[in-house]
Amino acid sequence: MTKKYWKLGGIVLMSLVAMSLRNAEKPRHVPLDDRFTDHGVASPVSTDRGIVAAVDGQGRNVVMAWLFDVRGGYSLLVIDAATGQSEEFPMPFDNKGDSPFSSLFSSQGKLYTLFNGNFVEFDPRERAYTFHHKTAPQMAMGMTEDDQGRIWAVTYPNSGLVCYDPKIDSLTDYGYVHKENWAQYQRFVAADDTGWIYFAIGNTDSQLIAFNPTTREVKPLLQPSERKRGMAYVYRNKNGKVFGQALQDDAEPWYELYKGNITPIGTDHQPEAKNIITGSQALRHLTFPDGRRVANLDLINRQLTTEDAAGASRKTVNFDYSTEGSWVMGVAASPDGRSIIGGTTFPMRLFGYAVANDTWNHQRATGQFNAVAVTDRHVFFGSYPGGHLLMWDGKQTPEVAFTCKPVIYRPHRVLPHPDGRTVLMGGTPDYGYTGGGLLFYDIVSRQHVLLTDSQVVENQSTMSLTALKNGKVLGGTTIAPGTGGERKASLAELYQVDVKTKQVEWRQPVIPGVQTYSDLTTRADGKVYGIADYKLFFVFDPETRTVIYQKDLSADLGRTVGEQSPRIFVKGNGEDLYLLFHEAIAKVDHDSYQLTLLARTPKPIRAGGDYLNNRIYYISGSHLYSYDL
Repeated sequence: MTKKYWKLGGIVLMSLVAMSLRNAEKPRHVPLDDRFTDHGVASPVSTDRGIVAAVDGQGRNVVMAWLFDVRGGYSLLVIDAATGQSEEFPMPFDNKGDSPFSSLFSSQGKLYTLFNGNFVEFDPRERAYTFHHKTAPQMAMGMTEDDQGRIWAVTYPNSGLVCYDPKIDSLTDYGYVHKENWAQYQRFVAADDTGWIYFAIGNTDSQLIAFNPTTREVKPLLQPSERKRGMAYVYRNKNGKVFGQALQDDAEPWYELYKGNITPIGTDHQPEAKNIITGSQALRHLTFPDGRRVANLDLINRQLTTEDAAGASRKTVNFDYSTEGSWVMGVAASPDGRSIIGGTTFPMRLFGYAVANDTWNHQRATGQFNAVAVTDRHVFFGSYPGGHLLMWDGKQTPEVAFTCKPVIYRPHRVLPHPDGRTVLMGGTPDYGYTGGGLLFYDIVSRQHVLLTDSQVVENQSTMSLTALKNGKVLGGTTIAPGTGGERKASLAELYQVDVKTKQVEWRQPVIPGVQTYSDLTTRADGKVYGIADYKLFFVFDPETRTVIYQKDLSADLGRTVGEQSPRIFVKGNGEDLYLLFHEAIAKVDHDSYQLTLLARTPKPIRAGGDYLNNRIYYISGSHLYSYDL
């Protein structure tokens, strides 16, 4: 492929960026018409997906960082370590919301990544992308450089293998080389000195794969009895061979991998890794060629701090960059009725928007606040990763009440029970697992009961919860496994659980074909409204345990809002109930079960949703919007 260069005028860009950032950080209360208001970006910052210290063509120390915001991985930021002057290089392809999950800084001083089926090379000396090529989907999870200087990448979710030879500007896409019935993660890749490529996969059932580039032979190396849940591991040793483990753990036995063969060598192995600068989205290569190093890159306050090799002398410079703001997981009204609160991811932050004076406040969050629920005194968050349940009184930092890993790792719903002391949380499990559990937490005694999926609905996870009129709880499941896990169920179910005994009393797949019960809410007479698969509206009678009404809304209103904890139903004044769709807001008629379209939204709704002061608040993109009822 012909080598191509993409350059961008940094000085002009940064003057425009500075203006846009100043506008974004000021309170924005922009009426869009009689009903909708854009309150501005909830968190006007980006995060990085890998940081590399390097030198440019003039020999100046520069820091390169892949930038990520609500749009995905959108550009490479290059900062002069001495002056703070910064320049952005937008990705030379449409990211479609994807972002770097692996990067490599080569022995020749060039930076590589692959995502959304696009392989790119960036040369800091040229200050340009110097190679770009389409590949099979989707993104590299692991990368390496072989002894010939060729760059290798293995891609999620189907183990696509790509090789780029910078000496001849040639990329070879070998396609998908290993098949599983679950999404594969390939965090570690290595090449031996004979040219064989090895990569480790997880998380459902680990495996080590050997690949011969000349013959294209593929060899799974672990026997079925040797495979384990979790991530396998490989690395290139200084002696030219590759060594690996079925599970990355100090106590696990080692294998020697060479010329496509595997030899068990026990646990007495001392790794001596060849220096290859590569890693995940958390890659940190912080040392410049002259010995100075990056002490801190702060994208929130836009400051870069470097220090000398001894750590005795530090220098901090200010820089700037463009951003559309962070990805917001959802919003809720605060217990005191004064603010709209929510959590962002990448970076993980907790924000509050004071509705009376149109101002924002932010603080660091413990993880990604997937789910949020509010009582008259507390806010409860379900946080990923780790499956944390957090309590917050609105004054101090949210407190971790309990951690559910691995039974719950990605929370999808938090429900404070009307008894005033029990909080339930459900969600999908850790990476590589299939079914998730259900947490009961007593905020008075601080005691807990954590049910596994086999005690709720085996091989499924709780997606939605609502308290019933009789004090029991109705749950709705999803058949989606934990990330990288194996899907084993075919039909999602509703279940009823007793909060006192913690026993599931009834369960059933009440609607044929449903894979996720997206949201549930109980109305005044005890009947339950639900949304299934983000399109099917239904009414469930807990007394007869039957669905008494259902309708596919997608033709008229489109799909409902999604996110990891969909806040589709919004309870308004009295018994008023509203539904949020991607491009519409509707109201439920309790007598006929019909939905009345109230408005088409000016921009798609990304995340729900709560009611405060006769307005419905929700998220579009990275912005907080409201609709005046």
